[in-house]
Amino acid sequence: MYIVIGILAGIIILQFIIMWKYQRQVKDICRQLAFLMKHDSNLLIQREFDPGGIGTLADGLNELLELRRKEKQYYQEKEALIADTYTNLSHDIRTPLTSLDGYFQLMEECENVEDQRRYLNIIHERIHSLNEMLEELFMFTKLKNESYSLELTPCCMNRILKETVFSYYDDWIRKGIQPDIQITEELLSIAGNKQGLNRVIQNVIKNGLDHGEKKISIVLERKQDRAVLRISNRVIHSEQIDIEHVFDRFYKADTARSKTSTGLGLSIAKELVRRMNGEIGAKIEKNEFAIEMSFPLSS
Repeated sequence: MYIVIGILAGIIILQFIIMWKYQRQVKDICRQLAFLMKHDSNLLIQREFDPGGIGTLADGLNELLELRRKEKQYYQEKEALIADTYTNLSHDIRTPLTSLDGYFQLMEECENVEDQRRYLNIIHERIHSLNEMLEELFMFTKLKNESYSLELTPCCMNRILKETVFSYYDDWIRKGIQPDIQITEELLSIAGNKQGLNRVIQNVIKNGLDHGEKKISIVLERKQDRAVLRISNRVIHSEQIDIEHVFDRFYKADTARSKTSTGLGLSIAKELVRRMNGEIGAKIEKNEFAIEMSFPLSS
């Protein structure tokens, strides 16, 4: 009889000890959680033992804490990116705005009709540059939003390339450039976005016009099951180009010749190519800077 009573008493005492430890562990987890929610810390919830699902609870809370930290880091990086973007662009936009103000003053003070016409042409060029900067900023902002998606439809690379290339004919004539254009006669169809492809080709060609010399080569061909577009131009100071960072936002190899450039063009091109399931890369061979992109052909 006494043995049974002793066993029952021992069980009751053991249960009491377990309950006491359980309550203490729960209270400790609550204190840790309150501290971690209040302070910016990389710590996780610790526990002494795992009675009654305490371990599962702690693991679940740790997963939520880790998710919260990742979300916080994501938004902090996004805020820093936006701040950095506007800081850089405010500097880039200030240059053409300042020159616009100067040319408007010159027009007011000038009485010579030819000089007024020349100033007006320069003003039109500056306004066009500002418009391009704002368009790049708008596109860059859209692409940084993961919810933004490109509608992919069958696109003929040959036709889109020809339309885009010929739109630069006047620019090449004015700069004395004779482009070497080789477009395969085989129709290359990809799942892409027409406006996106136009933007990619425009940005790469514009990069060549802004930073290259009087030679540009454009080649579209088929390589196995991919449409491959290569745009290259001659450069004088190839050693100034950091090939590892040409697709980084705000990268400018030659700041003296980039006063009307945001430095976002190639970054935008890379992101658009990625969203169309393509690949893009850059390389330097002797004094030639080349950008090559490829897209899987539609079946």
